[in-house]
Amino acid sequence: MIDQIKGLHHVTSMAADARSNNDFFTHTLGLRRVKKTVNFDAPDVYHLYYGDETGTPGTVMTYFPFPDIARGRPGTGEVGTTLFSVPKGSLGFWQERLSGLGLDGMKADEAFGEKRLHFPGPDGDGFALVEVEKDSRAPWTAAGLDADHAIRGFHSVSLRLRDEGATKELLSFMGYQPLESRDGVTRMIVPGGNDAHTIDLETMPSIARAAQGAGSVHHVAFAVENRQKQLEVRKALMDTGYQVTPVIDRDYFWAIYFRTPGGVLFEIATNEPGFERDEDKAHLGEALKLPSQHAHLRSLLEQHLQPLEG
Repeated sequence: MIDQIKGLHHVTSMAADARSNNDFFTHTLGLRRVKKTVNFDAPDVYHLYYGDETGTPGTVMTYFPFPDIARGRPGTGEVGTTLFSVPKGSLGFWQERLSGLGLDGMKADEAFGEKRLHFPGPDGDGFALVEVEKDSRAPWTAAGLDADHAIRGFHSVSLRLRDEGATKELLSFMGYQPLESRDGVTRMIVPGGNDAHTIDLETMPSIARAAQGAGSVHHVAFAVENRQKQLEVRKALMDTGYQVTPVIDRDYFWAIYFRTPGGVLFEIATNEPGFERDEDKAHLGEALKLPSQHAHLRSLLEQHLQPLEG
């Protein structure tokens, strides 16, 4: 069994418009944009990162805003909901805040003894806030949010699956343990992991497979401390029969990818070197940062990419 994984590292999704995406995460949700860079494989498209003050693993939501991409079709084989941790007793504040900002489609419920507020993102993304009594992470306080209400980071993600069996077995191999099953949902956690250590498996046998587009999660990344531990995880997965990519340098972390039995793309990402490798903490996310192979495109990209506030 793998014991190097400590929980979520980041979640990467797709959007149709960079400006509205940036506004939603920095103003509506009050996260910090910690990096403004471009897609390694499509440099004419932003890669935007939002999180806490320094982009701590387990707090970072990232986006590829492909201009005018068609909206995704929800279904199985994907991340259904990305859930953020907020302080206990803060959901009333958030419901009022989101309503005041014109957000429709909110729904309050409770699962595994935790109160939740579901809401859509700009492209129909599935999000929820979860009240958590004990979360050790310090929040980024901006956009009218204080420490009593601000998002701490990820709580969990839910995976929509036609059958949970093989994915549950994989997660167990990755160090997750089943906590409880209720109403067709199995909750799994990493004991002693980071505060983003929960995965919910939703079994939906009669639902069609998802079609990715704007509002869809592209992949979910899990955190390991360093490159050595990542190589250990890669070998263990390959020895078990998974097809895993070589290690890829993503500038702010090292990454490997593989497709799960349920269809979800998983990444294992290192906590090193972090987002301060090319910007100091006070100015994270302000300048356009380019991978070295795309540095020669700077003048062209600066004219092409949509200007963003902040």
